[in-house]
Amino acid sequence: MNKKLTFFILILAIAHFSAVVKAQGTSKKLPLAELQQQFVDLRFGMFIHFNMPTYMNQDWPDPDASPTLFNPTKLNCDQWAKAAKSANMTYGCLTTKHHSGFCVWDTKTTDYNVMNSPLKRDVVKEFTDAFRANGLKVMLYYSILDTHHRLRPNMITPKHIAMVKAQITELLTKYGEISALIIDGWDAPWSRISYDDIPFDDIYHLVKTLQPNCVIMDLNGAKYPAEGLFYTDIKTYEMGAGQRVSKESNHMPALACLPLQQNWFWKTNFPTTAVKDPAKLVNETLIPLNNVDCNFILNVAPNRDGLFDDNALAALKEIGKLWHNEGPVKKLPVLDAPIVSSNIAKKQPSSASWSDDSNIMDQANDDDFTSSWISNPTVDKPWYEIDFDRDRSFNTISVAEEKANITNYRLEYYANGEWKTIFNGENGKSVKINRFDRVWGSKVRIWIDKSARQASIAEFGVYDERR
Repeated sequence: MNKKLTFFILILAIAHFSAVVKAQGTSKKLPLAELQQQFVDLRFGMFIHFNMPTYMNQDWPDPDASPTLFNPTKLNCDQWAKAAKSANMTYGCLTTKHHSGFCVWDTKTTDYNVMNSPLKRDVVKEFTDAFRANGLKVMLYYSILDTHHRLRPNMITPKHIAMVKAQITELLTKYGEISALIIDGWDAPWSRISYDDIPFDDIYHLVKTLQPNCVIMDLNGAKYPAEGLFYTDIKTYEMGAGQRVSKESNHMPALACLPLQQNWFWKTNFPTTAVKDPAKLVNETLIPLNNVDCNFILNVAPNRDGLFDDNALAALKEIGKLWHNEGPVKKLPVLDAPIVSSNIAKKQPSSASWSDDSNIMDQANDDDFTSSWISNPTVDKPWYEIDFDRDRSFNTISVAEEKANITNYRLEYYANGEWKTIFNGENGKSVKINRFDRVWGSKVRIWIDKSARQASIAEFGVYDERR
């Protein structure tokens, strides 16, 4: 093991132990359902994209740009917080590290951080202190993709995983209670870093160990169906990328985000360019989203002095005149716990009863929820099967459809030369989560006993969850 990796793991171990001790003496662990309710009840908050891109007129800057460029000579996080208060926001969320890898806190994991800039001040600390002092809750954003440290597709090493764990441990142990951690650059078509490359299960449980009441959001969950929680505690929608929560039928705890200005990070034309219309933001975005259990986070980008421009400040005040927090939203329905483990059925050999034309069995475990295995309409009792070719342990199976269709089904696993039943019953949801005591088997199969229309499966998942 090389010295650098040993150093990272040592940092992680020490910080993790310290955090566990600290967490044991802090707030009581709340049920996830209660945390989800608290999150949607917050209704409206401020995203703050402030990092190396601020100084390079690009959202994706040179990953080897010198830390000397980061020089906010008038940095004032209290101005940010008071601006958020003027809009009747309830929380703020700061980009602690964006895709180019620059850390705006006093981290021990890398020299590429704010303490080696002319500022030499911990921006995360000043942000968290200022927002709490103004009665606002605190959330943090963290990018998994890190082009400076070469944490990108086909180059990920154990050192990278150790760095991610150590950085998240710092963020969740040095700055008090963090209500939510928004993670970006994971499992997105533009990042191409899977939940296996940087193990989501490990990171999720690390966060919950350090701060049990911190909700986790993956900002790139758009590929997953609207009705299920896959790799996130809260459904997320980046509206600028075309992702839209249903304003008619959503019943999942959700977050949607947009920038007030033209881009996420400050650009030199921002002071003289009109921001989004406050009345439209309130009446066409904020209120309709809140009506369907969706929290709205509006990004406001500080300039190179570390301050909000006058046009942004004026827009926030106008929003505050037009919108007032009406308090808690309606109670959320009972939801299945999120899927956070690796899908061991993904791209494994599969078989099925006769398919409908080209919609063959491989499309039900290709990690693409827009393609489906579809049963041939002449088949009376359709079935679908995954073959692991050896015994595997598992305790959860998910069946996701593009539209709710299958109503009655049986789940079986093959062990010791015979098929054994796991589930036999009714479930009309479009995302069916079946949890059970851990079993060992070499195959898993579903029999579809009843469906409203032609039976189909978008994704069949098998998981061995930590419990």
